Amino acid sequence: MHLIVFKLGGSLMREPALFRQALSNLAIVGSVRPIVIVPGGGAFADHVRALQPELGLSEEAAHWMALRAMDQVAEVIADLMPEARLVVDTAGVFDVLRDGAIPVIAPSAWMRAADMLPHSWDVTSDSVAAFIAGALDASELVLVKRKDGVVADLVDKAFADVVPATLQVSVVTAERVADLAAG
Repeated sequence: MHLIVFKLGGSLMREPALFRQALSNLAIVGSVRPIVIVPGGGAFADHVRALQPELGLSEEAAHWMALRAMDQVAEVIADLMPEARLVVDTAGVFDVLRDGAIPVIAPSAWMRAADMLPHSWDVTSDSVAAFIAGALDASELVLVKRKDGVVADLVDKAFADVVPATLQVSVVTAERVADLAAG
């Protein structure tokens, strides 16, 4: 199976029309190819980042809170996208794919169980998506962001250490996601 993991940038929610376009375009791709969606943390993670120094939260606490922020965005996606089903682990991903739907991963429990990534802001949802893509033996990771460009310039500091060497990685804008339906 040529599985594609899409990491949907949470910052896209700042522009609701763009976010909905991304969801619509992901549904188009998911109708013809097996895909999995890993959400970014968006405004929920931004809030954790802002509160950390104000409250004196540890890196550990902020890390797990940011992962739960990704869970919240996964709930948003699953609610707005009829083709999507919320999942929390590998078994859930493959069950939903077998049912012909699109798995949306709420990653906090999976990441806590694996606990393979540094607990710092050097790790964002991009690295989480790379880790999950590797765990799923995906052939491709597509980072859906507000702007495209060179992958290395648009990802977090830990990404290069997390991404599997054989994983094809690209960055596309929300508007261009549907272009990937052709394969």
